[in-house]
Amino acid sequence: MQKPHLIEFPKLGASDIGYISVGEANGLIPFPIERTFWTYFTPENIVRGRHAHHATEQVLIAVAGRIIVTTEMPDGEVQTFVLESPHVGVYIPPNAWHTMQYSHTAVQVVFASTSYQEHDYIRQYEDFKRIWGHK
Repeated sequence: MQKPHLIEFPKLGASDIGYISVGEANGLIPFPIERTFWTYFTPENIVRGRHAHHATEQVLIAVAGRIIVTTEMPDGEVQTFVLESPHVGVYIPPNAWHTMQYSHTAVQVVFASTSYQEHDYIRQYEDFKRIWGHK
């Protein structure tokens, strides 16, 4: 089972001309991308996410601002990732409970391995623990 981990994308350019980062198929993103979405203007006191997926893999990137991502694996391992550079993302595997908290200026882009399917979501933490045998 894969664990959440950081992915550093190429940072091409220079401070006097700006930068570009690239994620290509069969590259650093470990799955074919089926869906892309973004979040923005999230109030700082709101914690988003609060779910896991049965099948969906994701890569989350803070293209602006700061996002604190906390993950929990079925075995109870908890990791916290601070995303605040637009060339670094975090891989979220299936079966990982995850939450995100944003600075007000944060813009998050998410690359997902599946299209939206409500039945793929585990929205109750108690269900996550029961389904994945987490004690």
